[in-house]
Amino acid sequence: MKETNDILDKIGRRDGMTVPEGYFDSFISRMSESLPEAAPADILAPEPRRSFWHKVRPYAYMAAMFAGIWCMMKMFGILSGPGPDLTDIRNYPGVMTALNDAAFVDDYLYPGVDQYDLIEELHFGDDDSDEAFTLDDDAFDYSVDFDLNDDSI
Repeated sequence: MKETNDILDKIGRRDGMTVPEGYFDSFISRMSESLPEAAPADILAPEPRRSFWHKVRPYAYMAAMFAGIWCMMKMFGILSGPGPDLTDIRNYPGVMTALNDAAFVDDYLYPGVDQYDLIEELHFGDDDSDEAFTLDDDAFDYSVDFDLNDDSI
């Protein structure tokens, strides 16, 4: 006799789970008999009325979420300590170097200043004098010197 290595032939293909003969033939009729009668639509309970809290609840949850995020960011800011003083120009040596360069100031800062608006501001502004102002390039010294080691700024 020849032996085979097929495990299904050794244990058989029958697993013991079978369906009785004609079970699915009468399944639909037995299922419909076992279900309760459907209630008419007028006997069904009306839909419960939503209260004010049920309507507002999603918005309250969203507001609580944003308040929690704000508190978390506030705590991170408190725990990280004070940062650098952003208003102190000594913290920006690149800006101080650029402002000390007369060519940079002439090329990038002064073209943005409208001389007519400056004259109007000087003439009609808070100044109480009635004399007219003129702006000549030779009359004003536009150079600004910043000292990195000066503590009086």
